[in-house]
Amino acid sequence: MILDHDPTRLMAPAGVPAPSGHLADNLLAFTRLLRRTGLPLGPGEAIAGLEALTEIDIADRRQVHAALRAVMVHRREHFEIFDQAFQLFWRDPEAAAHAAAMALMEANKTPQEKAPPASRRLAEAMQADKPKPPKPVEEPPQHEMTFSVSERERLQSMDFEAMSAAQIAEAKREIRRLTLPLDEQRTRRFRPDPLGPMADLRATVRQSLRSGGEILELSRRRRVTRPPPLVVLCDISGSMARYAQILLHFLHAVANDRDRVHTFLFGTRLTNITRQLRHRDPEVAFETIAHIVPDWSGGTRIGESLALFNRLWSRRVLGQGAVVLLITDGLDREGAAGLAEATERLRGSCRRLIWLNPLLRFEGFQPKSQGIRAMLPHVDEFRPVHSLNSLRELVATLSDRRAAHRGRMAA
Repeated sequence: MILDHDPTRLMAPAGVPAPSGHLADNLLAFTRLLRRTGLPLGPGEAIAGLEALTEIDIADRRQVHAALRAVMVHRREHFEIFDQAFQLFWRDPEAAAHAAAMALMEANKTPQEKAPPASRRLAEAMQADKPKPPKPVEEPPQHEMTFSVSERERLQSMDFEAMSAAQIAEAKREIRRLTLPLDEQRTRRFRPDPLGPMADLRATVRQSLRSGGEILELSRRRRVTRPPPLVVLCDISGSMARYAQILLHFLHAVANDRDRVHTFLFGTRLTNITRQLRHRDPEVAFETIAHIVPDWSGGTRIGESLALFNRLWSRRVLGQGAVVLLITDGLDREGAAGLAEATERLRGSCRRLIWLNPLLRFEGFQPKSQGIRAMLPHVDEFRPVHSLNSLRELVATLSDRRAAHRGRMAA
């Protein structure tokens, strides 16, 4: 059986027992397409797919689809991408044109009309197949570099709200590289350590039984240390929506880099997204979050949301010296009703409460709103969160044991 020169059509003449001719080339092109969409495929999957086609009736398109998916896809969340890519690559000759049109129209769609993440990624991968026209040879422009600043350096200090779509995409890539190594705290547990500072009498006695009760060597131990839990409460109201969308990429990177990270979103209600944010694929994670968060870009009830968290979740997630990041601008539609009490109780339940407010990007910022004045006396630190530099400073602060000690002393 062979394939014609068009890689979007699967020809299946009967009577040929094994894949040959253009089939291997087109299967290799299909594998490359899947890799560009983000599927973890390599030469092994391509070879396995070619071998699988020798065991089925290639005239039956359903068998071809099932065989390739069985040997090339290893995770359930990749099934949707594979199915769409198979339909476009093997059946529709105009697939690339449709995918390109879908990608061009994406920018003009509202959030409710946008295509699923799998479709967007497939459209970009199909568009990459088209050869780009050669650029005309031009004389290199002359730039005056005396007082210029590199685009990368300017991006570090640029406000998220002022970024273009391309700059936001670059900022998200930078954010995914950030890690959050919180300073480790001492626990009540011990572990055996030959160089430990403390003698372990029980282990010494147990070891002496092997030599008839004679103590030949002292067993030693060391106290176990581990990073404390991290709890994030992020405001997703209308005034915070743009920042929350970008900060979710930072929270996704943190949740997949360390354990004991609990994330909550609040606007007019409180939503726990801890489980959804642990998904390795950020697009799948954010799509799942969009389905369970009904109050995105709505109003803000900070006091009510914090009170609900204190009542339902504080005892579950704030143990063992948890650090809390409260991300909000402090603009509450209910004024300051119950906000001071809820913030004070939250501070008393954790080791360190850090308030991240994008309004601090303004040099002349003053806490004039009732909500900000009610919350400010009960936080350990009040920091900006509006740029890549502010996120890096936050990471440095959370990793500094001395800063944590100053925060406890100030409280």
